[in-house]
Amino acid sequence: MRQMSVFSLLAASASLATCAHAAHIELEDSTVVAREQRDATAPSIAEKRAEFARIPGGAGIVDADTYKTGRASSPQDALGHATGVYIQSRSGAEESRLSIRGSGLQRTFHQRGILLMQDGAPLNLADGSGDFQSIEPIALDHIEVMRGANAWRYGAANLGGAINFVTPTGKSAPKAQLRTEAGSFDYRRVFGAVAQEFGDWDAYLSVSDYAQDGFRDHARQDNQRYFANIGGRINERLATRFYISHVETDSEIPGSLTKAQLRRNPEQAASSTVTGDNKRDFTLNRFGNITTLQLDGGHSLELSSFYSEKSLWHPIFQVLEVDSEDIGVRLTHKWHNAEGWRWSAGVEALQGRNQTKNYVNVSGRRGNLVDRQLQTARSLNAFSELEVPLAEDWALIGGLTWLHSERDIDDKLKSSFNFAGLPSGFRDDSFTKSYSARIGRIGLRHELAEGVQLFGNLSQSFEPPTFSELTGGAIVTENDAQKATMLEAGMRISRGHLDLDLAVYRSEVRDELLGYTNPLNPTQVITTNADRTVHQGIELGAAWQLGNLLLRGQYLLNDFRFDDDPAYGNNRIAGVPSQFLKGELLWQQDGWYVGPTLEWVPVHYAADHAESLYAEAYAIWGMKGGYRSREGLGFFVEGRNLADKTYIATTGVVANANGQDAALFMPGDGRSLYVGLEWKL
Repeated sequence: MRQMSVFSLLAASASLATCAHAAHIELEDSTVVAREQRDATAPSIAEKRAEFARIPGGAGIVDADTYKTGRASSPQDALGHATGVYIQSRSGAEESRLSIRGSGLQRTFHQRGILLMQDGAPLNLADGSGDFQSIEPIALDHIEVMRGANAWRYGAANLGGAINFVTPTGKSAPKAQLRTEAGSFDYRRVFGAVAQEFGDWDAYLSVSDYAQDGFRDHARQDNQRYFANIGGRINERLATRFYISHVETDSEIPGSLTKAQLRRNPEQAASSTVTGDNKRDFTLNRFGNITTLQLDGGHSLELSSFYSEKSLWHPIFQVLEVDSEDIGVRLTHKWHNAEGWRWSAGVEALQGRNQTKNYVNVSGRRGNLVDRQLQTARSLNAFSELEVPLAEDWALIGGLTWLHSERDIDDKLKSSFNFAGLPSGFRDDSFTKSYSARIGRIGLRHELAEGVQLFGNLSQSFEPPTFSELTGGAIVTENDAQKATMLEAGMRISRGHLDLDLAVYRSEVRDELLGYTNPLNPTQVITTNADRTVHQGIELGAAWQLGNLLLRGQYLLNDFRFDDDPAYGNNRIAGVPSQFLKGELLWQQDGWYVGPTLEWVPVHYAADHAESLYAEAYAIWGMKGGYRSREGLGFFVEGRNLADKTYIATTGVVANANGQDAALFMPGDGRSLYVGLEWKL
């Protein structure tokens, strides 16, 4: 039996060998493609650009690498070339004046009118006010800028839109990164980050330390920021990502100068800010999560939630001590099909609570308690948007939003005090106000040619006042919500070596929230509703690569004015220049770059609504150069305002200066030089 088995095996082997020798079998060429599954909690820049190309209005992406070629310190450094964004640093500080399409025109403190977000969750307090010190420009992957009603997808319904600061993930960031910057006015910054992948999961951690004495006296800043996120796919359908932030920031406030003081010595601080030791110091802890669920049939769900706590110490006209807690959640349902139909709808709930205490300012220390309030803000928004393909290369987009907000102030002291802390009578400033609206949007998009798109939309906006507008320090006002209807048209080009973003818009605004400085107390702002105003303008941003030369920048034409106002007629609304241009021309090759930079305000502009006091036009220029690569060492050298021009960077606003010089002007930095060294793995 054993012998037969051996013979059988030998025969079988011989047969197989004969077949293999007799017939040469050829297999067809084939390619095996391994496709990495996308991270739905953190879309890439390319994915975001494709998504934003579907918006029938002004929206764009800022790649963080574009501004890391020079000093990357303030929001102005990061957003200076972003189409449609007017942003000016207050005396070189991170506290900046930000406006899109005329939003928050007079706010040289705590921005309003624009939803600031980090990784899709609000940085703003629940009442709509926000700060910039919690942003670390180096610790960003990209920035989403959605102007006006084009921020609909995030439930934003304000005049200015939304800006979303997006941090890297463990998959998109270098494994390790070190960067240090130093320069004029004792500026110094140290930044470090690590990133790691764990199969379907990844993690990112960054730490930064920053300080500067500032161009002006009493302008020192010092802060530390820590950011971390961890996330990935739980299964083929479900993904989640957690975010943690901790910020400690201290900023001295140099205040505003008269034009005479500024011309005589732009480095000086306002005397009142020195004697009152004016500061803005806060600590922020923030936790967030984004979870996505992919369903069958092109459906998906996204849940975004956050919690933040903030402690503010703010000696100004009084010593303001504010402890804030904010919590929010947004659930969005999305759907699309192969025919080009797209649908998104969501609901968002926010609640914030501020425990405020105001004291007499005694050289920057607490004096007598003059006010104590519990401020509560709540909002509930429901939003939806539908995209319908009309014909080849045409699409119609329509949206509806319902908003409800509440502002509640519980006056715990129920007494009135003057600035010296002396009682001046009984007063209860408690009140509760609610604001509701239903607003709509309709837009049209046309792909004119490959890489050329035309768009237009008609949109409404609705903006309740923040607590700053309702309390105004010691002045209580009864302000209504701001409403507007905006018509917008424009085009986008992304073709060959040219990227262009052009938008023309006109907004008719009712009850615009306009703030101006109290002439009796320059550190205090009074806010009122203007009956009718008009905001219109042109936004142009472009990047053109011509051989080794790259030209990029933005131009703004702003025409913001009253509409038959009883006091101001058709005057321009004060505070922002009617024209603004910022750009750079860089020669680039193999990671090396060098070239000039320019910022130009070609016209003077009013600092009061009566148009009797003006800030002058200016032009400043600089140079920068360096080397950047995906890995290894890089460096930059940047000079700013190399002509050492004394100029007004931004202004405060009064109703009527009567042609008299007033302490409203904030000088820009003088000549400065910055250097940086970066290493990436």
